This record gives sequence, structure tokens and C-alpha cells, in this order.
Amino acid sequence: MDLINQLIDFILHLDSYLFTMIMDYGNWIYLILFLIVFVETGLVIMPLLPGDSLLFAAGTFCAGVVQNGQTAELSIFIVIPLLICAALIGDNLNYYIGKNIGLKVMQWKIRKKQIVKQAYIDKTQAFYDKHGPKTIIIARYVPIVRTFAPFVAGVGQMNFYKYIKFSIIGAFTWVFALTLLGYFFGRLPFVQNNFETVIFGIIGLSVLPMVIEFIRAKIKSKSE
Repeated sequence: MDLINQLIDFILHLDSYLFTMIMDYGNWIYLILFLIVFVETGLVIMPLLPGDSLLFAAGTFCAGVVQNGQTAELSIFIVIPLLICAALIGDNLNYYIGKNIGLKVMQWKIRKKQIVKQAYIDKTQAFYDKHGPKTIIIARYVPIVRTFAPFVAGVGQMNFYKYIKFSIIGAFTWVFALTLLGYFFGRLPFVQNNFETVIFGIIGLSVLPMVIEFIRAKIKSKSE
């Protein structure tokens, strides 16, 4: 429970955490950002790490953030290509795991509880049923589904060349869109003074497609 609370605090106060980490670790922060995006997209057992909010925050720091007279700044020319690579490598690892040992992974348990929740797999499969291979792109903008989409594609034996095409498009558009959004709007006084609210808004917009699909499914089941 403490771990979950710490994760929530990290997500909601990314600006403070990133500022401290940039000042403390210098260029090592690039490796840390790479690993967070890689793990979120590459390891099916870690779907709750920040993705959208992290990219927005990283973009903000590319424009430079000043606190207490100190400036923390990242290079946008490093951040964007680095995180695109992290997303692509993570995706392909996830696809490989799903394709080769996916059914075994779904049976892994800790204290008699499945590591990979069947509910997450079902939600992702529902996305595939509705959107087809384009799910790989659409899922990039949906937390949790983003982590499970490559895995489910692998389990379903999706043709790799078809998969990688959508994976590349998804990684490029996701990283560019959210990082540049943070870069151009992150330094606005309203954003800096209400960063927690902005992060909530990003998370809310990210999960909106899932909420809409859930409501549609409920309405449809009642009408049948």
C-alpha cells in the first residue's frame, strides 16, 4: 500500500521530483527517463508507471524550470529521440514476451494472485475487437491498455511487420505530441502554479476512451 501511495505522490508531483532528480543526478536523468518509459511499455507486470504525464513533465523541463533561483533543464533534442527508442524497444520486448511465453506469463501468481490481471487483458482485447491493428496506435494514449496492447498482439500472433508499422507510428506520435505539449505550454504560469491539476487533466483525458467504451457497453447490454 505504501508503494502505491508513493507512486501516486510521484505522479502528482512530477515537477518537484524531476527538478530534484535533475539537480541531483545530472545527465543520469536521461537514463532514468528512458528506463521508466521502457518498463511501462515493455513489462506487462508494470502497467501503472506514469507515461503521458511523464512525457508532458519532461517536455516542460526541456523549456527550463526555475525553482528557488536554480534552473533545471533537459535537452529536447535528446529527450524526444531517447524516449521514442524507449517506447519502441519496450513495445517490441512486450510483443516478443506475448508471442513466445504469453500464455505462461498469464498464469504467473504471487501469493495466489495473478500478476497479469485478466481484466486488463480483456479490456485490451476489446480494443482490438473494435479497432483492429490500429489499436497499437490508439492504445498509446490509454494508460494500462498501452502496456498490454503489444503483449496481446504477441499472444494473438499478429504479423510482426504489420505490428511494427503501427508500433513505430504510435511511438513517434505519442512522444512528439505530449513532449512538445509540455515544452510549449509547461512554462505558462497557470500550468506551473496548478501542475497537479494539469496532471489530473492529462490522466483524465487519457482514460476517457476507456470510460466511454465502458458506458457504451453498459448501455448496449441493457438494451439487448
